[in-house]
Amino acid sequence: MIVNHITLKNWRNFQSADVNMSNRVFLVGPTASGKSNFLDVFRFLWDIAKPGGSLQKAISDRGGIPKIRSLTSRGSPSVEIEVSIAETDTNETLWRYAIGITQNDYGNPYLAHELVWKKHKQILNRPDDNDIKDKLRMTQTHLEQVGLNQPFREISEFFNSIRYLHLIPQLIRYPAAFSGPGIPDDPYGQNFLERVSKTPKETRKLRLKKIEEALHIAVPQLKHLTETTDESGTPHLEAIYEHWKQKGAMQREDQFSDGTLRLIGLLWALLDEDSLLLLEEPELSLNIGIINKLPALIHRLRRQKGQVILSTHSADLLLDKGIGGEEVLLLSPGHDGTVVRVASTIREIRALLEGGLSIADAVLLPEIVPQDIHELGLLK
Repeated sequence: MIVNHITLKNWRNFQSADVNMSNRVFLVGPTASGKSNFLDVFRFLWDIAKPGGSLQKAISDRGGIPKIRSLTSRGSPSVEIEVSIAETDTNETLWRYAIGITQNDYGNPYLAHELVWKKHKQILNRPDDNDIKDKLRMTQTHLEQVGLNQPFREISEFFNSIRYLHLIPQLIRYPAAFSGPGIPDDPYGQNFLERVSKTPKETRKLRLKKIEEALHIAVPQLKHLTETTDESGTPHLEAIYEHWKQKGAMQREDQFSDGTLRLIGLLWALLDEDSLLLLEEPELSLNIGIINKLPALIHRLRRQKGQVILSTHSADLLLDKGIGGEEVLLLSPGHDGTVVRVASTIREIRALLEGGLSIADAVLLPEIVPQDIHELGLLK
């Protein structure tokens, strides 16, 4: 399943947003336009629906309603999110889930509304009579309560399957050096090697073999990739590199380059279970040749697995002419918050794309690069 439409009101940078989404979505916009905040909508829904998750904790972890409500809300008290969930193949909408959040005079968050439609039939409309009698009920969503979400549990399971990835190579190399409680779902890779080792053996072997095939192409001299454990039971990745010695040179992950680690993590995520995958600047640390191939790689590996929504600043990534204007969401900051538009709905951009230009040429350079950026090099 995929999210084929999203509507936002007063969420962080966005006073309002109302856009269609495809199976592969590229978020582009200037620095601080809200790309990460747009991705956080889906992480927020995951934080509610995951086992042990809750509306109250999801809001608290983000600093409360004042931190997530748009500064351009102009006195409107509620933050609203609505997503439509569709079949991947047909794009037929199966579910719509809408949530509105506000706070009382004491700053405590509660639901303004929670609504669910199954196809065209509304099956949940809160507040209901029980909510009006007991207002404390409005501090929790039905989405997070197994005893109440049975009629639409498919939504909860879909949100719970969402995965976010932004690997930090240093965390993979030296996980023990970073103390303190881990972040749920480990989006930055501190426990990445442990996750690999806990994957069922046959699945693990197949994925590592596929990743090894990709590394043969992308990483010069890398000949073999495998996983192992040391004497203490700590999992590791090992690779053999061609070398002047006949058997080559063995390296573990603490000797891998940043780009190699990020590519391994990205490939593992793309091969992982069916889910909505959120990627933040996947091009970081990667060679330009690899970056050029990322859109095609994502399409081939995720075509049957699930939706990918990624943010990027990379012209090299967006040079791929296989990226359609309907796959690109353009984020444009303004006095009333960030405006979100599908690139293909903008007449000037559509004309450039139909003329044979890439998204990099039609969108990134004319729409994203600050007009006065040349002055940056003149600073003294």
